[in-house]
Amino acid sequence: MDLEECINKRRSIRNFQSKAVEKEKILKLIESAQMAPSWKNSQVSRFFVISSEKVRKEIANCLASFNQENTKNAPVIIVSTVVKNISGFEKDGSYSTHLKDGFQYFDNGLQVQNLCLEAYNLGLGTLIMGIYDEEKIRSLLNIPKDQEIVAVIGVGYPNIEPKMPKRLEVDEVVKFF
Repeated sequence: MDLEECINKRRSIRNFQSKAVEKEKILKLIESAQMAPSWKNSQVSRFFVISSEKVRKEIANCLASFNQENTKNAPVIIVSTVVKNISGFEKDGSYSTHLKDGFQYFDNGLQVQNLCLEAYNLGLGTLIMGIYDEEKIRSLLNIPKDQEIVAVIGVGYPNIEPKMPKRLEVDEVVKFF
């Protein structure tokens, strides 16, 4: 499958098959995520992969109710974090850019995008979620305090093929000088 097809056909999946995802595929997702660029090659993203049914249900209970429903059959949940105060920072702890600590989220977004594109390439679907009980997830997974949870991602084999939502036209988002 080529890159253009992955970019144009990948969709957020809100209905998954009750089918296990092979560990090799999950490892490939993480490997692809790690290939994304990051601030001074800081590689600050970390991934907590939940495939145990018991823990997956506990994590699902930390999601907004609509996302609990959207991912009820997803066999894997990945919690994506960043190690804080590295990406976009100088060695003395000062900010390197006007984005202050925002660059770490940019780096994580690049990695999560790679993960989602690779998932589509492997026949998997993903749903990136941003509404969750951070402290409960942190406690359940024993996530260190120096990491911040950025996204929770449902992963599995899609049970639907959603249509592409309307996108803005290119001339609506670009200005040439």
